[in-house]
Amino acid sequence: MPKFNPDFWEVSVPPEYFDRLTNEDALWYQPPGSSKSAKARRAKGRKVLKQIRRIIAEELTGRQAECIQLYFYAGKTQEEIGTILGISRRVVSQHLFGVTRNGKQIGGAINKIRKICRKQGIEFP
Repeated sequence: MPKFNPDFWEVSVPPEYFDRLTNEDALWYQPPGSSKSAKARRAKGRKVLKQIRRIIAEELTGRQAECIQLYFYAGKTQEEIGTILGISRRVVSQHLFGVTRNGKQIGGAINKIRKICRKQGIEFP
């Protein structure tokens, strides 16, 4: 293992260099006006999320809602969800994404949520 060489690892910068930097030079800087649009996007995102949560609670079957909550909110894998619910990973996948029969996508909580969102005019930010 090589020895630590401070001349190589550390770059000296004269202190007056930092005095010349402005807020606009910072990585996290956002120009004026952008915070207003960011707030609007976040507000719209919260509104859409609230509507989607309502759809999950009211429109999905109990098992679909459980799978959605474990998959998206708890961050569980399909295998973990299957173990928790006592069903196979394949059945979890069907609850979440549906199955393809005769070239058509049938069922699935995500497809159902998308369909209801389109029908209700819910747009994603």
